[in-house]
Amino acid sequence: MGKVGSIFLNLLLSLCLAMPMVQSTIEGSETEQWFQNLHLAKQKLTRLHFYFHDVVLGPNQTSVGVARASNTFKSPTVFGLVNVFDNALTKGSEPTSELLGRAQGLYGFASQEEVSLLMAMNFVFTSGKHNGSSLTVLGRNPVVHSVRELPIIGGTGVFRLARGFALAKTYFINATLAIVEYNVVALHY
Repeated sequence: MGKVGSIFLNLLLSLCLAMPMVQSTIEGSETEQWFQNLHLAKQKLTRLHFYFHDVVLGPNQTSVGVARASNTFKSPTVFGLVNVFDNALTKGSEPTSELLGRAQGLYGFASQEEVSLLMAMNFVFTSGKHNGSSLTVLGRNPVVHSVRELPIIGGTGVFRLARGFALAKTYFINATLAIVEYNVVALHY
C-alpha cells in the first residue's frame, strides 16, 4: 500500500473509532413495525422510465476504470476492464433534463465472445415520491444487443423486498458518453 493509501486508511479508521458506539435493537423500530405488518401488505407494481448518462471521458467524467488485466486492451471485447460509476438518472434523454437520481455501482467487461458487461448497481432516487429509495440491479448486459434485460434483485425504502427487471436500450453513444434508456418494472411491498 502506498503512502496515500496508508494515510487514507488511517483517516478512515480514526473516523470509525471516533464515532460513538450505539447499541440498538430492532424491537419497536420502524423496520420492525413494517416487518410485523408485512403479512397484511399488498404487493405493489411500479413502472419507471429514465435515462442513464455514462460519461467515460472529459471534465464531467462519471465512470472511471479501476482495474484491468494485462491483456485487456488487446482483447476485442475489452475483457477484464472494470469501471466504477456514479451516473445521473434523468427524466429525459438530455443531460440537462430533470435529475431523478443516480446510478451507482460498477461494471466489468466479462465476456471474451462479445462486448458484454456484468453490472452491479443501485438506482438511487433523490427526488419525487421515490426520494431516498433505491433498486438494486445485478446481471449481464450484452451491450451490442438492441434491448437488454437485467434483473432487479432488491431495494430499499418504498422498494423493500423488490424484484423485477430493467430493460436497457442504448439511446446514444460516442467515444465520451453513453445514454441508455431504462424501462423498469418492480414488484415490492
